[in-house]
Amino acid sequence: MGVISMEDKQWTVRIRITEDGGDTRAEAVLAAGDAPAVTGRGAAHRNPLDRPVAEIGDELAASRALEDLATRLRAVAADGIAGSAGPLDDGAWERP
Repeated sequence: MGVISMEDKQWTVRIRITEDGGDTRAEAVLAAGDAPAVTGRGAAHRNPLDRPVAEIGDELAASRALEDLATRLRAVAADGIAGSAGPLDDGAWERP
């Protein structure tokens, strides 16, 4: 019976948050080893009638940046799949 080798990887996401008045912006950057960094961005705008609670804007902008990062990472993966897939067998899905 063969030995299964597992590789442990660690990826880091750094989130930078900036505030300017009622506007909050976040940038989430994924550093994954030797691969190019992938960046997602998000923003939040406080309604002038709302109480200023910085944490809410931070959380909302950060969550939007992470959503954007996830979308961009899926696109990178899809490009990788497209570039490494074998030739398409047009008859593979035909009924016998």
